[in-house]
Formats: sequence, structure tokens, C-alpha cells
Amino acid sequence: MQRNYKDINRQEFMDFFRDDEKLNELTPDDRVEIFRQILLGSSDFSKKLLDEVISDYCVGNLEIIKV
Repeated sequence: MQRNYKDINRQEFMDFFRDDEKLNELTPDDRVEIFRQILLGSSDFSKKLLDEVISDYCVGNLEIIKV
């Protein structure tokens, strides 16, 4: 029996998100889709957040400039 995704509560979602084994079942396209959809809006984006993401992923060829 398959569970309806709408029945998943916040804690279950976070448990899934924090489970490396389950995350490894996601495709690269799945991960990009989640990344692009999860933030609420423009107020979530900041130079600090983007700098941290770039640092976390060791992307050395990009720099965020605040205008």
C-alpha cells in the first residue's frame, strides 16, 4: 500500500531530508527542482546565504557581489 504524500507531516519530511540513504535515491534533477522550489521568496536570498552555499559546495570560480 502506497502512502499519500499529503499525509506526511513536517517531522517525517525532515527525517527523510536528513537521511543520507534516502536522499541518495533522488536524481540530480530532483535535487535541483527541490533547491529551486523550497525557498519562500526573494526575501530568503541574501549574499550571506549564497556565499555559504558556494562555500559548502566548494565552488571557487564564482563570487557574489552585493550591489
